[in-house]
Amino acid sequence: MAVSGRAFLEDLFNTAVAAAHPSNCLPPHLPEPPRSGRLLILAAGKSAGAMAEVTERHYLDDLGLPASRIGGLTVTRHGYARPTRSVRMIEAGHPVPDAAGLAATFEALALADAAGPDDIVIVLMSGGASANWIAPATGLSLTEKQAMTRALLASGASISEMNAVRKHLSRIKGGRLAERINPARLVTIAISDVPGDDPAVIGSGPTVADPTTLADAQATILRYRLDVSSAIAKALADPANETPKPGDPVFSNSSFALAARPSDAFSEVEAAVRAAGKECILLGTRVEGEARIVAAEHARLARDLRAQGKTAVILSGGELTVTLRGKGRGGPNQEYMLALAIALDGAAGIAALAGDTDGIDGGGGKSEDPAGAIIDSTTLARARQQGLDPVAYLDANNSTEFFEKLGDLLKPGPTCTNVSDFRSILVDST
Repeated sequence: MAVSGRAFLEDLFNTAVAAAHPSNCLPPHLPEPPRSGRLLILAAGKSAGAMAEVTERHYLDDLGLPASRIGGLTVTRHGYARPTRSVRMIEAGHPVPDAAGLAATFEALALADAAGPDDIVIVLMSGGASANWIAPATGLSLTEKQAMTRALLASGASISEMNAVRKHLSRIKGGRLAERINPARLVTIAISDVPGDDPAVIGSGPTVADPTTLADAQATILRYRLDVSSAIAKALADPANETPKPGDPVFSNSSFALAARPSDAFSEVEAAVRAAGKECILLGTRVEGEARIVAAEHARLARDLRAQGKTAVILSGGELTVTLRGKGRGGPNQEYMLALAIALDGAAGIAALAGDTDGIDGGGGKSEDPAGAIIDSTTLARARQQGLDPVAYLDANNSTEFFEKLGDLLKPGPTCTNVSDFRSILVDST
């Protein structure tokens, strides 16, 4: 079970990643090139490098558009760059923005400002764009935005709550990029990594209307009792930082399409599970909540299936959260797996894998950081043999070190896509 079960779960993870890779999902959504103007490609996020590479190849090689009519700028996470010819590629910080992202964002805004009515601007969005495209509102510094991002990440706030704050502290998020692109034609194509695939949430919605308000951002600050600087408080009280809303004419010459969604990836995985002769139980692609609490619920379900003598795979997607209590290393997928291992307590016939489809789960911003972890019925026994206390590691939010010592980290490296988290539990009652 331990070896074959682990290999099977890794194959399922790879199936999900392949289904959402830009080379497989992006080309059908690319528009016809402009008749006389230029084609400008602006991309941001963890999938941005591959999305720009595929888009550029489509126009240059497949359609024969002259290189002189193509330009643009891509900003992606460190380690996620891809080779391009006409579109400049920049690597920047994630999840905490850095100076490289700041400079790239202002360059992207300048390119947007220069777009004319005969041009087409293709904006390629993916998870991570919120950190890669960083242009603080007037009166704010990069340092203050970095501190705000760290506070939000540690608070346990949902991605929607975090984005409501970030949009109202930015010159590019929450529809502000669309304002700069107008009157050029705007085509946004996104790979969704958020529950519900809301365009206003993906990358903090730089090209779509923002339904959230300054009041929503202020409510998030109060809800999580975040200690913010006077400059942040002032910015969130300034009407000038309100974002464009639905119906605003700046969106009249724009379109939005989803190239890949979590549900697309999980559909491929479901088919693979059933092809292997196993029952598939999909709990949804929008699961949210505290990682350790969700893990306990999933452990109970796995135990119940085992008691019923079933052979099945439990699948779930969506982004979990972690409320930091300790100073260890980890991410929501690894914390989920550690809590799951504790809750299962070595139950026979059960193995599990959880990983972020972008290849990185938490970590220190390095491309070699783990995507998640794998467990089976031997995990706790092997931990005890090494003198590791799983509860102590969980209390310290130190799941990375725990699984590192066991050799159970999932480390695929940059996957060039990003469609939320992937969790799978194999219950083998044979």
